[in-house]
Amino acid sequence: METKEVFNSVASKYDIMNDVMSMGVHRYWKELMIDWLSPHEEMKIIDVAGGTGDISRRFLKRVNGKGKAIVCDPNENMVEAGKRIKQYSNDIEWVVAPAEELPFEDNTFDAYLVSFGVRNFSDLKKSLQEAKRVLKPGGRFLCLEFSKVKNESLSKVYNLYSSLIPIFGKVIVGDEEPYKYLTRTIKEFPSQEEFLEIIKSSDFVTVDYRNIFNGVVAMHSAEKKEL
Repeated sequence: METKEVFNSVASKYDIMNDVMSMGVHRYWKELMIDWLSPHEEMKIIDVAGGTGDISRRFLKRVNGKGKAIVCDPNENMVEAGKRIKQYSNDIEWVVAPAEELPFEDNTFDAYLVSFGVRNFSDLKKSLQEAKRVLKPGGRFLCLEFSKVKNESLSKVYNLYSSLIPIFGKVIVGDEEPYKYLTRTIKEFPSQEEFLEIIKSSDFVTVDYRNIFNGVVAMHSAEKKEL
């Protein structure tokens, strides 16, 4: 199943399944991401693979609506689902485009955010180059993604729970295949340390990461070099 087919099939219930897959805790994780961003009024962000725009809404809430948020997602169905959510929807600019080919000028954004989307990029290296290109010098790259659990006992529980996610997808969405795909991409994504080195190799600086819930998810942060 191709990535586009996956998100076409789940777009209408994407946010519900996020709650199921994370038992609602994804909301807390995303708040931690915005905490690390330390947003300020007039900041301009791009929310890549932004889906229905929940990261952009969190950002706009923090800056009292006085920032600029662009949701960029390759799937039109996801974007349309996001537009139907009332909160801040008119304050968000919605763009249908892949992470590998962002339709924006160089040095445009103060921050590039991607939440649970980087593992679905078709070309990770090219996407990171695009992230660096559209960021202003000194701009932040922030990524939130499922990662590798550090505790062996917790890892066994996590793997067992992950095996149940396609069943939840079958019940809630009516199709288990998209969630087989999504759980597979979680397993195949690089570890925290490996992803940190990939980001460094794309010529970002001040690269760091923070584990959340013992590595169930991790946040990575980096900066584009100053001129």
